[in-house]
Amino acid sequence: MADTLLSRFLRYVKIDTQSKEGVEGRYPSTEKQLDLSRLLLGELKELGVRDARMDKYGCVMASIPSNIPAGGKAPAVGLIAHVDTSEACSGADVKPKVIEYKGGDIALEGDPSIVLKESEDPELKKCVGKTIVVADGTTLLGADDKAGVAIIMTVVEKLMEDPSFIHGEVKIGFTPDEEVGAGTDHFDIKAFGAQVAYTLDGEQAGELNKETFSADSATITIHGKEVHPGTAKNVMVNSIRAAADIIARTPRDKAPETTEGYEPYLHPHVVEGTPGKTVIKFLFRDFKTEGLAGLKRILEGIIAEVQPLHPKARIELAVSESYRNMREDLEKDPRVLENLWKAVQRAGLEPKWVPIRGGTDGSRLTADGLPTPNIFIGGVNSHSKNEWLCVDTMQKSCETVLHLLQIWAGK
Repeated sequence: MADTLLSRFLRYVKIDTQSKEGVEGRYPSTEKQLDLSRLLLGELKELGVRDARMDKYGCVMASIPSNIPAGGKAPAVGLIAHVDTSEACSGADVKPKVIEYKGGDIALEGDPSIVLKESEDPELKKCVGKTIVVADGTTLLGADDKAGVAIIMTVVEKLMEDPSFIHGEVKIGFTPDEEVGAGTDHFDIKAFGAQVAYTLDGEQAGELNKETFSADSATITIHGKEVHPGTAKNVMVNSIRAAADIIARTPRDKAPETTEGYEPYLHPHVVEGTPGKTVIKFLFRDFKTEGLAGLKRILEGIIAEVQPLHPKARIELAVSESYRNMREDLEKDPRVLENLWKAVQRAGLEPKWVPIRGGTDGSRLTADGLPTPNIFIGGVNSHSKNEWLCVDTMQKSCETVLHLLQIWAGK
């Protein structure tokens, strides 16, 4: 199984599937994501999955019929992963390297200044004697979420080739644009047909996710006045200076780089501007949905303080909903979480619930009526050139999914 998982993963990461935020009127946001979606569609058909299909939005879906003996019933269980990688770091021309890790630091070959340091990475220490995969330091690796894709495809192969493995109906889904918050914008839950689903998009061995941040996005638009610098006195209104004053006042104790666990944050993550107009994009994140209103009030207070400093500038704030914490909805049917917990134990690991300081496709799917917690895949340091994958953990994830299907089937 490990060899099959690894070979699939190495093949998938070489396909550039980076998504792009802010693309209007196009879904998926980048055409190149469809390269992997089409490949997966072909592989599903080659494995004999008869109803494999891809819709006009690039969502790939498929069904594997139940083989429970006559009289037995089980809900249809969905397995979901996303094909895109983050735009925070290039995903083009990924050069994965497989290492039998013996311990110590790892300098990445393409850029030796990038070093995976055992002293800074507790998960690396746990992988001594195990197989890991790294990139070469010039790109991300793509374990997020191509490890999840490889795990699901390996499960599909097992189910299609081993009729003695008893399971209920299994639904397969691969989505684009998850990294830009649009993974489920066009995901047809009714057509998918699952009663419960699981995303394969987590991290470390045994970690399970039933709660995410609640999230909003905010945009501050500052309108100034553009004038040639040589004749700007008493005429130019420099929106960039107003933006700098706003950013400087955001609370440092509520930043991603100073918070952890259940602590909320307010994060300026995109700034684009000229003296005539500057746009700042913020992320609001809090595990308590009601806390998002407090983050908005902080930003409103900052604007109220900065506006008098730039009286000729016009400052606008717009806030939109992104996703909500899925815990409350997941706990409505205890089986969804209890069966997952048991599956991890059967795979020989100690399960633990860990909050996601982010979101998954499962956040919105759960809110829309399809309960969808998240399962670990073995990736570490996502969205960066330091990203790496533990193959042994990926195998344990695959075993967990197989046990999970059997538990739902009453085995």
